[in-house]
Amino acid sequence: MNPLFADIPTSIFEHMSMLAREHDAVNLGQGFPDFGWPEDVVTKAAESLTGASSQYPPMRGLPALRQAVADHYRRHQGLEYRIEKITITSGATEALAAALLALIEPGDEVLLIQPLYDAYLPIVRRAGGVPKFISLRPPGWRITEEAIASAFSDRTRLVILNNPHNPTARVFDEAELALVAAACVRHDAIALCDEVWEHVVFDGLRHRPLAALPGMAERTVKVGSAGKIFSLTGWKVGWIAAPEALAVPVSKAHQFIAFVTPPHLQAAVAYGLGKDDAYFATMRADFEQARDAMAAGLAEAGFVTLPAEGTYFLSLDLAASGIPADDVSFCERAVREAGVAAIPVSPFYEQDAVTNVVRLCFAKQAGTIAGGMEGLNKARSLFV
Repeated sequence: MNPLFADIPTSIFEHMSMLAREHDAVNLGQGFPDFGWPEDVVTKAAESLTGASSQYPPMRGLPALRQAVADHYRRHQGLEYRIEKITITSGATEALAAALLALIEPGDEVLLIQPLYDAYLPIVRRAGGVPKFISLRPPGWRITEEAIASAFSDRTRLVILNNPHNPTARVFDEAELALVAAACVRHDAIALCDEVWEHVVFDGLRHRPLAALPGMAERTVKVGSAGKIFSLTGWKVGWIAAPEALAVPVSKAHQFIAFVTPPHLQAAVAYGLGKDDAYFATMRADFEQARDAMAAGLAEAGFVTLPAEGTYFLSLDLAASGIPADDVSFCERAVREAGVAAIPVSPFYEQDAVTNVVRLCFAKQAGTIAGGMEGLNKARSLFV
């Protein structure tokens, strides 16, 4: 067996969701919504299922969806992509895997910003990359010039930038993005930009793609996700957009990982990406309202939360909330004894972990949030 995967522990998402099922707990851990998907997009998928071909679509994706992705980014972010630069993938994680397997060689250094999405590290290692880390710290979770200077080297081949950032819910600002871009240009490094949350931003913020910064268009692989844009996480429709020199090898890796993505879902996503601005504004407003409802409930219960600028996630600061427990202990007791599942943030670090932050998913209906607040109140009483 390959020891990398034979020895890897069960993901924290699966562990906490399994405990939530076992204890019939409210699941505020795993990041999937229970409201908010557009029914017309689902209807388009159903219509395609009965009215269109069920055979293999083109390996790089339906031309209609590739064109829709290009049009969408031109309209919303001012980016110019021809369909030759776009490949449709079976979810964003597959896009990330294809990019890493195609673009790094054994011994290449790959910069990872921790806390990090847990799929990054095993894929980097399986591709032979040597991981290097930039660590973010609460409450600001900022990328600093010092961290960039100490992490980049002449062996840096690629940096993975997740923005908006899971699990911290940061939307990195122009100054932070400029630091990353300048370092990539200086060291001739590729930026693999996991931008799946690009539309899920709040408080009037707008997503700024790294590819739009000076010198970055020719060295950026941009990854997107219909699952996050349309709250249809189970569909697993993603894509990469990149300059041709990077797009071609990534598409070849995709060819031998998933090969194709269901054509009926692709057709529906193509339709959805053309929806008017009102859909995106309403989607953000609905999730912002859910975030504010959860934050208000937590504040009333005596919890201190960290800012949530994007994504589906809001974090508790246990230490600031007067709870004398680490994140793993709190989450284990909360799900077993208080009936609510949350996610500890420390497993998203490879080293020097922050141990006082717990992530909650607020992309839930009011009743789900209310049940979660009841459980978190009970969990707090276990420690205070």
